[in-house]
Amino acid sequence: MFNTLFSRMLATYLSVMLAILLLLGITVSGMFQNQYIAEQESELRREAEEVTLTIVTKYLDDDKRPVAIEELVTTARKYDALLQLVFVDQAFGNVCMYDRGSTKWIPVAETYLNDEAAEIMENAATRIENNVFRGWIDIPTMSIACPITAGDGTIVGAMFFHTDMSRTNASIRQVYLDVLLSGCVSVILAFLAVSYITGRMTKPITDMNNIVRRFSKGEFDVRVKITSRDEVGQLGQSFNVMADELDTLEHSRRSFVANVSHELRSPLTSMRGFLEAMQDGTIPQEEYGKYLGVVIDETKRMTAMVNDLLDLARIESGQTVLKIEAFDINELIIRTLLTFEARINAANIDVSMDFDAEHTIVEADSDQIAQVVRNLVDNAIKFSPKGGMLTLKTEVIKNKKEVYVSVRDEGVGIAADDLPYVFDRFYKAEKAHTPSGSSTGIGLSIVKRIVEQHGQSIAVESPPGQGTCFTFTLKLCEQQGKTHPYATQRR
Repeated sequence: MFNTLFSRMLATYLSVMLAILLLLGITVSGMFQNQYIAEQESELRREAEEVTLTIVTKYLDDDKRPVAIEELVTTARKYDALLQLVFVDQAFGNVCMYDRGSTKWIPVAETYLNDEAAEIMENAATRIENNVFRGWIDIPTMSIACPITAGDGTIVGAMFFHTDMSRTNASIRQVYLDVLLSGCVSVILAFLAVSYITGRMTKPITDMNNIVRRFSKGEFDVRVKITSRDEVGQLGQSFNVMADELDTLEHSRRSFVANVSHELRSPLTSMRGFLEAMQDGTIPQEEYGKYLGVVIDETKRMTAMVNDLLDLARIESGQTVLKIEAFDINELIIRTLLTFEARINAANIDVSMDFDAEHTIVEADSDQIAQVVRNLVDNAIKFSPKGGMLTLKTEVIKNKKEVYVSVRDEGVGIAADDLPYVFDRFYKAEKAHTPSGSSTGIGLSIVKRIVEQHGQSIAVESPPGQGTCFTFTLKLCEQQGKTHPYATQRR
């Protein structure tokens, strides 16, 4: 029954509100009841004082007794009460007064509470009791009993003033009914309000759940509608950001699959064509060496691409363990450049090395950083025009304890639309500025992830028509050397 967030929240909120309403109803009803009873008792005490004064000043005087009796009967009729007087002097006897037009007091009119009267006169105390005639009459009563004290301080009797509490009890019951009715209306309104509020609160979560199910079916274009700025709205906004990233990732994945399929199919088709041509004699035997060289080159290119894919998968899965050591980044750059000497000379590219110091010692994994430099230099050579300039620079930022390493070429640069995505995995930006088929867009993804594994950053700048510059940071080691003797030298 309560297997949904909406039902659990609804049940919780309603339970809390019902408990509050119940507590409030009991409290308010009790306050009204106590107020009614307190007012009734206060009224009884005032009336008892007046009745006692009338008895002492008039009733005990033979001449004034008729007037006193009339006043006492009027008082009893006014309050629909029964007045009983018990005197010590038997000459006065026991007297009861009530409205003779009413029959409610007849069963107990002559029932005098002599024992109670004796106790009242003995203790000279006033007390209020409820339902002293329980079992004799069915009406609820409130009675006040007090001694009758003469002017000289002598107690001459006891007075009992019994009032009918039916109307007061009816008023109290009406209060309870009003509170109950108000509580029922409040519960209904609370249910509607809580249902609406809970529905609004849980709707984004329900929408997210439905959208996730649609995501599982490949529908990545749906989004959660944001209707608030609270935590649920922020969750919906974060969910939409995640959905955008998933959508981008899915498009990138499809693009990557298409690119890799093309990159693999093209050389395979080419190699198959050459081999079949050699097999059926279309290519003469004296030209086998030429075409086998093409086949071998295509095989090497496919092997390099597969290796890049394996490297990227290994880095992203966290299987690469960094071996941090101190080494000279300037020396590493020079060694890396030597491996590209043949390509640099073939493209007639000038190389400029601008190092802040002769030895720039950094703390990193030298093998991983060598791969970063190789990839960046390889891209720079690939995208540089013949006779262009390749610039490598290291700059020491001592206050940050960092080294900035830059690789700059003089190619046509990267299109502004492609620039924000050059490091994205599966993204192939060279379609805008390099020959088709020259890269699979994996190398820069590997570079970025290696740099980030070191806790550093990499950035790219590519002003239109002014080449491209990649700059990454490394942690600076305390020990540093002098200015490199080959700084700013060109070759």
